[in-house]
Amino acid sequence: MKTIRLSLIVLALGCAEPTATLSRPAVPAVVGQQSNSYFINATNRTVYLTVAQMRGQDDEPVNTFVKRMFVSADSAGAQRLVIDLRSIADGDVRLSVPLIKGVATRDRFVKRGGVYVVVGPDSFSPRQNAARLLGQYANPIFVDEAP
Repeated sequence: MKTIRLSLIVLALGCAEPTATLSRPAVPAVVGQQSNSYFINATNRTVYLTVAQMRGQDDEPVNTFVKRMFVSADSAGAQRLVIDLRSIADGDVRLSVPLIKGVATRDRFVKRGGVYVVVGPDSFSPRQNAARLLGQYANPIFVDEAP
């Protein structure tokens, strides 16, 4: 079943992991949190991931950042992943492929309660698409920020 699920994910997304580094705009594209970051709480075995840009930053492509986050989460034995998508303001949804693949290939994150997705009142295309894809390939709990 896991092999079929992974095959369907790769087929549905229809693109390989991006390897090109996109140039950053001269003006920051987001307000507030401007960089991707993660924190692992070892006590409750939860990873808190803030996605602010779907673009790479500081010469680190987004797929490298996401892989580094999953390696850290695996080594810490994380059982939950909280993904904060409120700060995304730009980028290409195809750059979320590493995040979707990372979640979908880990059974502990696919099950209900394994992933929490925090979204805000302002809808923007990359945020909507990333949330929809997470909902399609995992069983996340969506948390909406109060307006």
